Amino acid sequence: MKELLEQIAKGLVDEPDSVSVTVDETDDRGVTVYHLHVAENDMGRVIGKHGRIAKAIRTVVKAGATKDGTRVQVEID
Repeated sequence: MKELLEQIAKGLVDEPDSVSVTVDETDDRGVTVYHLHVAENDMGRVIGKHGRIAKAIRTVVKAGATKDGTRVQVEID
């Protein structure tokens, strides 16, 4: 999932070298939290108008995780 999230984000931003993803340990509910970090000036590109791109990113990552039988949450930092 980490690689999927990185590839999606790198395709959207102007500075793909600044994209990084950190992963928190799975909590007691079985949810793994992925933190997406991008450059300050690329934040708008990742979030999109009214959060539409961010919602789409979360949907794609959750769909991939469901296929693997895991639960994930994506946070954009």
